[in-house]
Amino acid sequence: MRTNRWLYSALKVVKAISPTIAATLVLPLAALAESGPGPGPLGPGPGCNFFPASASTGTRVDQTYFGPPPTNPSLVGPVQTLRAGTVSFDRDSFPGTVTLPLYKGYLKSGETVWYIITDTDDQANAEALGFNFSSKLSYSAPGARTGNFNSAGEIIFDQGKVDFSPERQVQPGSKERPFPVASAQPGSVGDKDYSPLVRMLNSGGRVYNAPIVAFNVPADKINFPQGNPDYKLVHDEVVAIDTEKMTVTLNLVNGFSFGRPVWYVSMDSSDPTVAAIEGATSAPALQNIEVGGDDSFSSAVERIFIAINGPQQNGCKNPQRQGLYAALTDGYRPNNVLGGIPTIANDYSPLWDINLYEWTQDAVNNGDRTQLREEFHILGLVESGFLTGPNGSEFGSTGIINNCPIVFRLL
Repeated sequence: MRTNRWLYSALKVVKAISPTIAATLVLPLAALAESGPGPGPLGPGPGCNFFPASASTGTRVDQTYFGPPPTNPSLVGPVQTLRAGTVSFDRDSFPGTVTLPLYKGYLKSGETVWYIITDTDDQANAEALGFNFSSKLSYSAPGARTGNFNSAGEIIFDQGKVDFSPERQVQPGSKERPFPVASAQPGSVGDKDYSPLVRMLNSGGRVYNAPIVAFNVPADKINFPQGNPDYKLVHDEVVAIDTEKMTVTLNLVNGFSFGRPVWYVSMDSSDPTVAAIEGATSAPALQNIEVGGDDSFSSAVERIFIAINGPQQNGCKNPQRQGLYAALTDGYRPNNVLGGIPTIANDYSPLWDINLYEWTQDAVNNGDRTQLREEFHILGLVESGFLTGPNGSEFGSTGIINNCPIVFRLL
């Protein structure tokens, strides 16, 4: 598979900065209290960093011999799906992050709402503004708040408040079984009406994924263009925020879709415990969206597959590392597997229906446990009896939705 010169240059930067990232971003979830983003996608070893190798590896020619990838992004990456932002690989500008436009709106009761936009079911607007297109969002109305544009083009939201003042806390379970966690507190909590989704009543009823990153606070109080923001005022995945340039920089997360490494941003969850683990906002209104239907008619969701007891020994040094046990032990991300994403499938939704899976004890004892990267491989192992739901239960939807827009596909 070919890798273009841009990716090769970025790869050299990533290799140079990985030790620095490891030193500055490791904030283990095993600690009782944690504020701000966890480690980004450029970890210190092959279990926490899936940046592709140079296409010249194993050949007698230099990387410059290899041409650019095919123009069809569904064939070969790298490809940025969320084109509204800028992805950074530069050690001097928050590596492993995306910088997006920051928008300012209001609740109809007067409070200021600071938010981003990542996805919409309006295909023309998605293409024009660089958002992800998701036709499935058309079915998300039960879990969306509503709003209208005013004469200045600002969104006036009808409902949905977020409190960013809590301190994020996660206490793992036992050493042998870190998950389920013993206790958890998300760092940002929405009221019963909060959802990252907004259905625009005076704009054709189109749905936009517009997560709140700060609420009811003046611009000067959240202006941290050089980083180190106040996490009692902003979302825990914010790395930097600039209210003069109107941009916000967010940490990215490693994952896979149909075997290909991807980066996404984790913004909200319908479950407060999952929100705490993810560094996301607890969004109760997402609970109103039906789960378990995957790609059936009127389904608003796509599936995400999260390992519970994947390989964890030696942490990021282990190229097979995966799962919640690993994440709760070493503090890095669990390397989840997502279903269809833009450029690979037309069934993409940023609303991920969580399917937890656990390796059976027999599979562990026999040495069958490994890192999984593809949806149908996982489903096949479920059918073959290697994987089950938590504690041997039936595999399927947990009933929990995570809002995780796709940003970048690495291959």
